[in-house]
Amino acid sequence: MSWFRRRTEPVPEPVSVPEPVHLPNPDEAAVAFWQAWFELLPTVSAALGDGEPHRVEGEIGALVAGIHPDLEFSLERGHRAIYALVITSQEDPKLRPYTDAWIKAAPSEDMIWEYHDSVPPVPDPTQVTINLGARRIRLADVRVVAQVSDGLVDVAVYHPEFTNLDDAARQTMTFLPLDVTLGERLAGERLGRVETASTEPEGTIGLLEFRDLVRAMLEDPS
Repeated sequence: MSWFRRRTEPVPEPVSVPEPVHLPNPDEAAVAFWQAWFELLPTVSAALGDGEPHRVEGEIGALVAGIHPDLEFSLERGHRAIYALVITSQEDPKLRPYTDAWIKAAPSEDMIWEYHDSVPPVPDPTQVTINLGARRIRLADVRVVAQVSDGLVDVAVYHPEFTNLDDAARQTMTFLPLDVTLGERLAGERLGRVETASTEPEGTIGLLEFRDLVRAMLEDPS
């Protein structure tokens, strides 16, 4: 479950030529973030306890933008703790030094908070249902064909509801199950060509089998 996720886009100045943006040193920015986070934490905890996370969206966004304005963040239900704070570079190599420094400086996880520098996989994607308008799409019904080539996995994704979706929704439902299953980082590192299958191909597997296949590549890269 994600309460909000947003890109920390700066508000453009009403001038024809923008002023150059000074970006802080990643390590210094990370230290500054965590100092400000602990000051803000009582306010964040109160908002989450009241079921009103939107109250702190702007303040957290400002802290994240202080690291780099192109980073994205989200507050999630944690897997090991109650809450998770995710700050992601979306696998942009220019931004990775900032998220690397941020997670390196992060405090130890506890029962309340865990921290991630990329969107993590869900424990069991087959238990996830996506709401697209009036349609409820079960990821348990997703089938994929995977072909390994040169250390990457080319994938065709099929769902029986694809015929009832428009092009934009079909594209979303092609990539979303893969990200949910693998997590942002592993998907970015290992996925090659991704296609939408209009009919179920032969030799398909489910999402859990697909995750096992991709993770096995890490253990045996040959």
